[in-house]
Amino acid sequence: MQAHEGTTKISRLFSWISWLLLLGLLYWFFADYISLQINPNPRLQSQVGQSGEIITILKRNPSGHYVGTALFNGVEAQFMLDTGATTVAVSEQAAAKLGMSKGRAYPISTANGISTAYDSRLATLQLGDIQLKDIRASISPGLAGTDILLGMSALKQLEFSQQGDELRLIQRH
Repeated sequence: MQAHEGTTKISRLFSWISWLLLLGLLYWFFADYISLQINPNPRLQSQVGQSGEIITILKRNPSGHYVGTALFNGVEAQFMLDTGATTVAVSEQAAAKLGMSKGRAYPISTANGISTAYDSRLATLQLGDIQLKDIRASISPGLAGTDILLGMSALKQLEFSQQGDELRLIQRH
């Protein structure tokens, strides 16, 4: 009888291990898929137009946002395009990662009410092959984690147009 109990315990243990391995493999398999659903633009690609302009195309995610990965001060970081943001708005955590310093404090109006932001600048911003320099930015303590909102202080230097699920950013020389 005891030999049968030992076999049952071992078979339960292997059953648990099998389930854990299966769940681990499923997570590993779908993690990239889920990541691409949030950020369908992890590597921005650019092309050169007929007049020499640089064109970077962003795909919209299922939530309707344009999220991508760019180089801010030479550091790779994820952003969300926000035409309602006056400046490139950066969370405190992201600002530390990007080597940004806080300047003058000023009040800002957000969807959550009045808040305080701090003047700052980005030395460089690279969106695919599009390169921008000395961009006004704000460090916004109200933003969570490593959030970066790509606002109009950067976008005003570019032409952009949306068609279907794509947004074209165009830099003319």
